[in-house]
Amino acid sequence: MKFHVCAALLGAGLTLGCAGRPSLLPNSDPDLRKTMAELAADGAKRHPYKSEVPRGGEALARASVDYTFKNIQILNYSDIDWEDLEIWVNQSYVVYVPKIPHGKDGAKTLDFAMFFDDKGEYFWTDHGKSRVDQLEVLRDGKIYNIKTAPAD
Repeated sequence: MKFHVCAALLGAGLTLGCAGRPSLLPNSDPDLRKTMAELAADGAKRHPYKSEVPRGGEALARASVDYTFKNIQILNYSDIDWEDLEIWVNQSYVVYVPKIPHGKDGAKTLDFAMFFDDKGEYFWTDHGKSRVDQLEVLRDGKIYNIKTAPAD
């Protein structure tokens, strides 16, 4: 019985994070170590989705979507660092990312619970019913698509 209770508590901690954080472990980027309340407030400022912004085509990037660990890892393989970004999931959930450096060492991992909609709710896959169908980045005044693939 104790094992099941401990496993349930660990699962809840992995899903919702500790002390209002979006994940159990702190993000490797200090600029992304925010509480869920801070992320929700920031997301609210960025809504609604900016459909009137010019499209930039396909970003020189790729993203791995990990439904087990509930995160997205974005790799910028362009020749420049990206700064002052909004990352959008399905045109409904957004997170602000100050910078994604170019190259494999600059990959960013973003937990699903960092992305918020206009109602203040974070991205949740609802046990696999919801998926990351579209991933976009708003940078330099344009919205770019980011190719996604399931994580290995």
